[in-house]
Amino acid sequence: MKSIQTSILSNEEYSFNILDSIKVEVSVEKNDFHIPLDTLFKMAARINKKRSFLFVSKVLGKHLPIHPNRGLLTSALLAAKYYEEVKGGRCKLKKEWLDTFLKSEPSFTGSAFIPKTFDPLIIGFAETATALGHAFFDCFEGAGYVHTTREVLRGQSPVISFEEEHSHATSHNCYLPLEMVANDKDIILVDDELTTGKTALNIIRSIHSRFPRKEYSVVSILDWRSEEDKLEFKKLEYLLGITIHVVSLLAGKVQVEIQNEKIKQRNEDYHCQIKKAQIERIYLPSLFEEAEISSISTNGSENNTPFLYETGRFGISSDVNWQTKDKILEAASFLTRKRSGKNTLCLGTGEFMYLPMKIAAEMGQGISYQSTTRSPIFVKNETGYGAEYGLAFSNPEDPDIAHFVYNIPPGCYEELFLFFERELENEQLFPLLTELEKTQIESIKLVYFMRKKG
Repeated sequence: MKSIQTSILSNEEYSFNILDSIKVEVSVEKNDFHIPLDTLFKMAARINKKRSFLFVSKVLGKHLPIHPNRGLLTSALLAAKYYEEVKGGRCKLKKEWLDTFLKSEPSFTGSAFIPKTFDPLIIGFAETATALGHAFFDCFEGAGYVHTTREVLRGQSPVISFEEEHSHATSHNCYLPLEMVANDKDIILVDDELTTGKTALNIIRSIHSRFPRKEYSVVSILDWRSEEDKLEFKKLEYLLGITIHVVSLLAGKVQVEIQNEKIKQRNEDYHCQIKKAQIERIYLPSLFEEAEISSISTNGSENNTPFLYETGRFGISSDVNWQTKDKILEAASFLTRKRSGKNTLCLGTGEFMYLPMKIAAEMGQGISYQSTTRSPIFVKNETGYGAEYGLAFSNPEDPDIAHFVYNIPPGCYEELFLFFERELENEQLFPLLTELEKTQIESIKLVYFMRKKG
């Protein structure tokens, strides 16, 4: 029995049988760019009592490797839709971007096309949509950006906080200068998927209780809200006297039938010879600005190594973002000279996705990009399933939190650039590096942006 059985019921209706245990029926209601479903996602079973399945994105660079430009193009297409549908503008490059997006090796030269007359605050959701939100922000000549975070920061009080009920890590916080949100500017929330929309409504309530305004927009790749879910948006609009715009690349309905309460298939190991990799530490030149803020791990230990200011975790403006472009090009040039293989994987870590993706896009041919994740997924080594391979390890920066990386076939890559925002000790990396030995990658290059203090 194949792990995924897909039936095309009509031009707009699809049925997915996942691991002979979960039946998911999808009806497409809106697909303005006519993007094939199999270009956007695969399906997998999720190890989560709150949500049994997962649309495994083929454009985010999270669970599946992508060409980094595909992730950047996804954000640009979303920005084009937002600009045209919500603001009545026109994006001249939209068709060119869409044609490029559908190619196996897409090229992309990003530029801001939404004028300064629109000056919103853009919020990307951790951890999956930190790069999606930031690349969306790239499309504005003038805006502010912050991404939510699960990090606990010493001495810092979040300006915005809210809950994501279905997630394994439910609490989100926004740390940003008060002046970025204490105004009446539009707020745009960027996430990879709307299933019920509850997370978006939660953050809108949280913001509006302190910083009321007239308009909010919710932007996502996929929108699977039911009619009841959409009614909740209408209710909140009426209750608060606001307008909520929703923009997506693909919208429709999802029906789920659990055929077996317990999935019989066990997680599968690599079943291949372990191969020791050559480990190299690379410290980027002092290009990026320090954010000297300490974080507190789950066990209460403190990490004093600086964060990066340019990630957007603490709020940045478009002016800062444009200054970062040259830093990205310089970092990419530096790392390109360190390449030793033709097939190279660039791996971001957790929330740290945008800068690694942007750098990877500038490192030449033969580059794939993805990131580690908190999401536990059932692994099944069959073509077409959303998690054919899986590695599980403790988060190097917080050992009480489980992390995973999926879909690295053994022998697929000659080298791996592993990006960390902050420098780590060797013992912190041991669980991850031990798991990576299963992939038979010959060379692992640990890329650090910020050095430890002292």
